[in-house]
Amino acid sequence: MQICIVCQKHNINKQCIYCNAMIFKKFQRITIIKSNRPVVHDINEQLQWLGSSLGLFNLRDKDKSCFRIFIELLKSAKKKISLSSDELASKLSLSRGTVVHHLNKLMQAGIVVHDQGKYILRVENLEVLIDELQKDIKRTTEDLKDIAKEIDKVLGL
Repeated sequence: MQICIVCQKHNINKQCIYCNAMIFKKFQRITIIKSNRPVVHDINEQLQWLGSSLGLFNLRDKDKSCFRIFIELLKSAKKKISLSSDELASKLSLSRGTVVHHLNKLMQAGIVVHDQGKYILRVENLEVLIDELQKDIKRTTEDLKDIAKEIDKVLGL
């Protein structure tokens, strides 16, 4: 059983009947990179910093494909529509393989969900997204602490 990555409440096998969201991930990779906030109040710089701080964008992505996909999904979230990988590939002039690679990365990070053959941001805006990631981190560290406590007990520490 897994927990629905959309609502974070329901134990499910393949599909959360409450959220109607398909679950394709078995783990979530949460990455936080501490770096200086952008000094200039430029929306593009702030979006780049946010994504980089979440470990989404790296130097290997020379044409900033992941950033471009992220921005397109952000725009679609504003309109409350989801997009297929083919739609994203067409809009961004990228190969479908490149789009799917980055979508998988965004899903593993808990930022994007796959629903009925299309992709959409996990939540309606970036502030709520960070709140949800914060909850994910808290749940993960609580699990780590529980296991550490058990190990300490067994080892007599």
